[in-house]
Amino acid sequence: MGHSGGFDRARLKRITPAMQAYVDGGVYSGIDVLVARGGDIAYRETLGFAEREGRTPLPQDAIFRLYSMTKPIVCTALMTLVEEGKLRLIDPVAKYIPLFGATKVLRPDGALEPQKRPMMVRDLMMHTSGLTYGFLEDSPVSRDYASGKLFNARVPLGEAIEDLAAFPLAFQPGERYHYSVGIDVAARLIEIVSGQPLGAFLRERIFAPLKMADTDFVVPEAKRGRIAAMYGRPDIVAPGVTSRTALEQWRAGYNERIDVEKSYPADAPGLFERGGHGLFGTTGDYFRFAQMLCNGGSLDGVRVIGRKTLELMHANHLTASMLPIEIGGLPLMGYGFGLGSRVLIDAAASGAPGSAGEFGWSGAAKTTYWVDPREQVVALFMTQSMLSFDLPEFDLRALVYQALD
Repeated sequence: MGHSGGFDRARLKRITPAMQAYVDGGVYSGIDVLVARGGDIAYRETLGFAEREGRTPLPQDAIFRLYSMTKPIVCTALMTLVEEGKLRLIDPVAKYIPLFGATKVLRPDGALEPQKRPMMVRDLMMHTSGLTYGFLEDSPVSRDYASGKLFNARVPLGEAIEDLAAFPLAFQPGERYHYSVGIDVAARLIEIVSGQPLGAFLRERIFAPLKMADTDFVVPEAKRGRIAAMYGRPDIVAPGVTSRTALEQWRAGYNERIDVEKSYPADAPGLFERGGHGLFGTTGDYFRFAQMLCNGGSLDGVRVIGRKTLELMHANHLTASMLPIEIGGLPLMGYGFGLGSRVLIDAAASGAPGSAGEFGWSGAAKTTYWVDPREQVVALFMTQSMLSFDLPEFDLRALVYQALD
């Protein structure tokens, strides 16, 4: 009886030594891996330490800073409002945040020009809005963000987004794919349209129905001992930190314990609520969210979102000229992009096994998940390593798919 949930159990066991090697080699302090098929967990292993110094084992209920894995949750929440007819994907963002109507675009020659077409709601989730990120170096606008309020964790979202609208756009809306703070703006749309703070809305629409009891923008004092320690390169939002500086430090072997409490606080209720990052959560909680997506919008008899809405979210929305998508000069071959998640178009081009239509996303501290609806596979890899350029997720893909029946 070597088969479990559509996997060959003996072949699944190959995951453990491959992941343990990252811990033994000092690349990651602790790793949590979960693999499921058809809703049943087929593999779950926690390896290494919650913090290396005290050699505290990583618990199964460790709390991780999710960084950009906040984005798919926020986009799913926004789409529940689209389903209710409260806003449309083709609406101009300025319909809800008028300040964006006046936002200019910085031309390569340094001049400012008006938007050729208004930034739309869908542009925010597709990363075609013209917005950027401070750690990206391909536009002078990115450097300007250092003086903005969005990454000040003690400024509420509404104030941060009003401030953001005063910066020029790096590109014309709809012109190209460019990873950005667009989903922070999408999060502000949730607040404006629903009349609720972002955290409260996520609790009501996503966390409570899915019983994600450990996922939020704050961690109660009683749970803070479960937060896994952060290692790696300097904080992604620290001044002067870019994809390039991080890559150089990674190549040089820099891998220290770092304190991100100031930029990613566990104790700033109502202030530190963002769309692009900010959530804390466990592997088990995120699995429940991912499994709901794999199931077409429901889990344990509770429907969170409609099946056709998810089909729309996980279709490729980019034109051929926008591909391959890349972040900081690193291309993601074979993938397009939907509303908040990358979408596999061509497994061969991606360099790893998979199925067309597979989707998922990752965070700056090396958390990642993917959902393969065709194979009914959900997989998660969690650690806390800031700006790691190692590729355990590629190893995990090979190991998961080779074990399928």
